[in-house]
Amino acid sequence: MKFCYFDESGMGEEPYLVMAGLVADAARMHITKDDWAELLETLTRAVGSTVREFHTCEFYAGNGIWRDLDGVRRARVIEAILAWVEGRKHNCVFAGIDKAAYSSQRASDPRLGECGSAWCLAALHCVLQVQKQHQCLEGSKGHSVLVFDREITQEQDLTQLVFRPPEWLHSYYRRDRRQQPFSSIVDVPFFADSKHILLAQVADLFAYVLRTWAELVALRRQERYSGELATMHGWVGRIAAVAYPRSSRYPARGRCSCTQLLYDLAPAPLRTLG
Repeated sequence: MKFCYFDESGMGEEPYLVMAGLVADAARMHITKDDWAELLETLTRAVGSTVREFHTCEFYAGNGIWRDLDGVRRARVIEAILAWVEGRKHNCVFAGIDKAAYSSQRASDPRLGECGSAWCLAALHCVLQVQKQHQCLEGSKGHSVLVFDREITQEQDLTQLVFRPPEWLHSYYRRDRRQQPFSSIVDVPFFADSKHILLAQVADLFAYVLRTWAELVALRRQERYSGELATMHGWVGRIAAVAYPRSSRYPARGRCSCTQLLYDLAPAPLRTLG
């Protein structure tokens, strides 16, 4: 069985919304939780203040309790987290939405109306990737539990979409007539505060890095510091290395109508990543 933990970046005025999910095998979860708690304790000692949760936007900017931790040390922490994920052989999925493209197309495409919001569409894209990858695993190995950070206004919509998905979604994972919709997904999504779901905090980091990199590349946003793009490029490469293959996310050819929609709405840099 797999546990999949999701968080997003870009719910404010940012031009892009990115959702990321960490996928862990149930057999290794107790080790993961213990090690993450140890990492938070290390950060607590470094800043001299209790760290119960890792919020990337505050950490990356050096705000709040992180203000006395210089940029070099903060970068080392992010690299340590990436190495931590790599060492535990966790996988990830991610999806991005160009908000302007989504807004301009929503009125003319009834599929977007069915999704309810850009957040739900990004979440659905991640769920579709999980289904596509895990339906090929034998027996219960591919059974997948979905856990999202709390997003009160979106929870009911996403739950309904996974419980009774629109027909147009199923071409994404080539569902056959005998296959139940979302056959690898265990029940409906679960929602919890991210301070209680440790890998959602890592998903938050992945989503933030992917979104920031996409904005730097596609929108030529000014760097916050010299070398930011190069640093982000290195981190994104490591995220791509643990992600499921691009063919499960934004295939280069043979796209169905569902995959084409998600491809068209994605920030351009994310389409070819991996």
